[in-house]
Amino acid sequence: MATRCINYLMTSYKRPVYRKGFTLIELLVVIAIIGILASVVMASLNSARTKAKDAARIAEVKQLKTALELYYLDNGHYPVVGADGSGYPISYLSTHLTSSYIPTVPNDPDLASGIGWSYVRGPADAYGLRVYTEADGWCKTGANVNIGWWGATAAPLCDF
Repeated sequence: MATRCINYLMTSYKRPVYRKGFTLIELLVVIAIIGILASVVMASLNSARTKAKDAARIAEVKQLKTALELYYLDNGHYPVVGADGSGYPISYLSTHLTSSYIPTVPNDPDLASGIGWSYVRGPADAYGLRVYTEADGWCKTGANVNIGWWGATAAPLCDF
């Protein structure tokens, strides 16, 4: 009987089989983890991209405001591009500013609506720029800006 037990144990014992590679479940888990990490990284990059665009827009607006102030110092008034108090595309300023004050007049290339930034001149000592940032939406800035230009509620004053 002891011999039979030993023979049974010897014949029924098999060496463990070591598998090579990964199972389908392991691969799917790894792919899911990579997908989650990729979506988190893409969300962070999208936020950074928006902030970078807004920083570029603000820098362009400040450069344009500086050019307008230099024009005012040389001429005693801000550029006249049409009837005072009416809004015009910023591109209308190019004939006044690009020769001496700024290389090119900026315009927001990412604006989906196609309306673009606009300029309005009030009295000789006032002008306004209506600009767009993704963080704040439409706002207005300039010198002696009239709150009524472009509508009091449609475009608040910019904080830059």
